[in-house]
Amino acid sequence: MVDSCIFCKIIDGRIPSGRIHEDDELIIIKDINPQAKVHWLVIPKVHVAHLDELSLRPEGSAMLGRLLERAAYLARVQGLMPAGYRVVINTNPAGGQTVYHLHAHVLGGESLAGSFGV
Repeated sequence: MVDSCIFCKIIDGRIPSGRIHEDDELIIIKDINPQAKVHWLVIPKVHVAHLDELSLRPEGSAMLGRLLERAAYLARVQGLMPAGYRVVINTNPAGGQTVYHLHAHVLGGESLAGSFGV
């Protein structure tokens, strides 16, 4: 955990959140600034700043696989399929990242065709 990281504070309970899912490896919460009707954040419990850092870790592939698998599973059980959804991971400033704790955005509940925001 990184004491100054907002997601680390959410993970350890210092900041309350409406958790949609939690297991030993990650949490899923609603985004407080949604960009679609459905907008969740899938957040690993291990602090990793961004996707590029994760790619350098030996456990990176497994962690990324788990993150994407949980995103897909929750999208399915929450009714985003068969219509579809989008998963986005922003990396560093030019990629739109504002919180430096790896997380994926899951967006859906409406047509996202032609939209590119997050």
